[in-house]
Amino acid sequence: MTLNRTLLAALIAGLFALPAVAQTGTAPASPARDAVKADQEKVKADKAAVKADKAAVKADKAAGNKDAVKADVTKLKTDRAEMKKDTEQLKKDRAEAKTDAKAVPKK
Repeated sequence: MTLNRTLLAALIAGLFALPAVAQTGTAPASPARDAVKADQEKVKADKAAVKADKAAVKADKAAGNKDAVKADVTKLKTDRAEMKKDTEQLKKDRAEAKTDAKAVPKK
């Protein structure tokens, strides 16, 4: 008796799940989402570069090497500016992805 109920339950679940599976398709490719992911990777790499530059400045200050500190500070400023630029681009791409998502008609 338990086996029959189990088989019947599996059959009913399969019948209801079948139309749901048939309707689910792959989402359309979104260039805006891809741009957001690429920008996130750039910002992540920029943060790592800034962190490394800060460590280099700290090490050179501890060693008392003024010329190296000056060069490291210049590199740190450049990397921060690059990170700021990439962050702004990320914000723009996120806004674009959001408007693209709203433009897709719902079924």
